Amino acid sequence: MRVQLAQQAQEILGQSDLVIITERVDDVALLIGQMVKMGFVEVLDRHIPRHWKQRGISWGWTAVIWLAYILTEGNHRKVSMEAYVKGMQNTLRHLSGQVIDPLDFSDDRLGHLLKHLSKPTYWHEIERDLNERSIEVYALSQDVIRCDATTASGHHEVTERGLFQFGHSKDDPTRPQIKVMMGSLDPLGMPLSTDVLSGERADDGLYIPIMERLRRGLNKTGLLFVGDCKMSALETRTHVVGHHDFYLSPLPFIGATAEAMDAWIAEGVTKAKAGELERIFRINDRGQEGLVAEGYEFERTCCAQVGAEAWCERVLVVRSPVHAARQAAGLETRLAHAEAQLAALTPPRGRGKRQITDEATLVEAIDHVLKAQRVEGLLSVAWEKQSERHTQYVGRGRGSASRQKRVIKKIRYHITRIARQGDAIAAITQRFGWKAFVTNAGQKRLSLHEAVLCYRNEYRIERLFNRLKSRVHIAPLFVKLNDQIEGLTYLLTLGVRVLTVMEFVLRRSLQKDQATLPGLHPENKTKMTDTPTAERVLKAFADVSLTIIQHTAGEDILRRLTPLSGLQEAILQRLGLGTHLYRQLEIQNMRS
Repeated sequence: MRVQLAQQAQEILGQSDLVIITERVDDVALLIGQMVKMGFVEVLDRHIPRHWKQRGISWGWTAVIWLAYILTEGNHRKVSMEAYVKGMQNTLRHLSGQVIDPLDFSDDRLGHLLKHLSKPTYWHEIERDLNERSIEVYALSQDVIRCDATTASGHHEVTERGLFQFGHSKDDPTRPQIKVMMGSLDPLGMPLSTDVLSGERADDGLYIPIMERLRRGLNKTGLLFVGDCKMSALETRTHVVGHHDFYLSPLPFIGATAEAMDAWIAEGVTKAKAGELERIFRINDRGQEGLVAEGYEFERTCCAQVGAEAWCERVLVVRSPVHAARQAAGLETRLAHAEAQLAALTPPRGRGKRQITDEATLVEAIDHVLKAQRVEGLLSVAWEKQSERHTQYVGRGRGSASRQKRVIKKIRYHITRIARQGDAIAAITQRFGWKAFVTNAGQKRLSLHEAVLCYRNEYRIERLFNRLKSRVHIAPLFVKLNDQIEGLTYLLTLGVRVLTVMEFVLRRSLQKDQATLPGLHPENKTKMTDTPTAERVLKAFADVSLTIIQHTAGEDILRRLTPLSGLQEAILQRLGLGTHLYRQLEIQNMRS
């Protein structure tokens, strides 16, 4: 058979009118197959109208192929798509079953797609349908929703009505930004709803609109909304209670909470000494059980305003030993830095060593150090005034018994003692690690143990934001108009949705069969994992190429794909995609 195939190959390759094309398939087939299974093409085509004069592929296929490029290349520039599609026409044609023309991905065409996605009437229905389909197909739980906001900066000009505005940012406060508010579904961290807003907006008022959309989309009450301290605003909590849902969020250390926290912590310390705190353990990655928190709870009555309906709220006062140790280490570092800086204020006399000659200047310098290191009241500083007298001849020349003299008095201030205030340090250390949470859920719905572990999974939505910024590179955005900014942001969240669902399904399959996958860690080829990341899965499909031999007229004679490895086949099977997804690209039998 090999001899016969070799003879056929020699006969065909001996022809003069042949063209050999190579296309890098890599993870493109996997991504397109996953998006088709999630219903992207069907849902987008259902809600984005097609103009009666529109030619070429549908909006759904346009979005899917563009997203596959973005996830593969990490590049969302519209200008790059035409050249990419031109070099991948054979692969894309067989994966989509559509006639692919590079002009279908021109800058104008992609701009029209983003404009459609930016319209709330289209986007909200797209989100709703995709959520329903994913929850049904993958049998996802709908109990816990996490809400949070992030920012994405860019090199945009700030205009009065533009989305890019200056605001509080952890990334780059020197550049204008947009704000992205998201609600994600636990435990996989899949984005359910997204709002794009101007960058100067505060987070507090963004929770209620996203909650309303999530509630309508899921068509369910009794949801548990989890968020950071900005979600604990009384207006937001009142809204959640009024719609028969539940909330869980920490209280900020401001206002009445800051005043009450001292008493809550004091009671917690008393209970700890008496052994009355509930201890919460969790098994870590190494299979070892460790203490993650300890705390107690009490109930109080909440009411939005006088005369309004009140509800019972549980306050969970919790201490994290790890967080307390981290805060104590930070305090020790700040104290050491402050002591060194204070000692350096009054160096010994010497050449080039500036001395402080005014007491007010010394006091101001000491206060500045204590404030900068945040150790005010924790260090006591003592100093003394030192003066020296020197006799000096007046004028030039040699001295003599009859020459006029003058006495010069030099004054300096010297710090003599820097002492730590033990009682003050002990008092502040006692507060370390404590945090107060509030929830309206009863103990049967959410125990103290469950509440602590639930909030500690906040990393799930942070991971979503990380993928938005690192995998699909939302910052900087290479579009300028408001509708393009909104549409592209929504499109990129669909890309993150693909990654989270793919990762969740693969991990669930491995855990169900108690199986592991090898070869996902090139730095340690013997390592086996049952928690693969989507990024490593995509990387495992690198170097999969499609070689095509065709006549100059365009007829394919041979299409041969790089053989899939055992790891690649296992991933495809566990994702429910099958190896046919890649093998359909091939023509095994040569024709002369």
